[in-house]
Amino acid sequence: MRANRFILAALGALALGGAASSMASAQARSSALRGHDINAPVDVAADRIEVQDRADRALFIGNVVVNQAGLSMTTERLRIAYVSGDGIAIKRLDASGGVTVTSASETARGDYAVYDLDRSIITMVGNVRLAQGPNEIFGSRLIIDLDSGRAVIDGGPAGVDQSGGRVTGRFTVPRRN
Repeated sequence: MRANRFILAALGALALGGAASSMASAQARSSALRGHDINAPVDVAADRIEVQDRADRALFIGNVVVNQAGLSMTTERLRIAYVSGDGIAIKRLDASGGVTVTSASETARGDYAVYDLDRSIITMVGNVRLAQGPNEIFGSRLIIDLDSGRAVIDGGPAGVDQSGGRVTGRFTVPRRN
């Protein structure tokens, strides 16, 4: 009975803010996700769901697709942590196995993503790539504040990747005559 209530609550009230971001930290403007409606309905599809009711969590496994208010996320594994009591309250989403989040104008990719619903913060780590049209930024960690739309990308320790621990990017410039 609790598992069925959880599945309905997860599908109807899951608040995935998405992990796509604009080039905010590089171009001093906010993300297209600023003010994203985290209360909009969410559709989730996966090959398998495993509800671990005693641990207050559920796992969506295999070809996971999440859609909400113009955002789409794909991953291999999604863990939802919740608190049960008078109802179900989703607290945190953890995505792993390669994560891609897209909005109408942006795409973010990383190895892992964590969405903290209480703080409206999305963090992506591992081989992060953020693209808006032909513009791209690469780093080790991306943090998006969904309230303000502020996005920050960190480089990580030197020697971990090809960039030597630095944030790298490529930006288009307007064509001049």
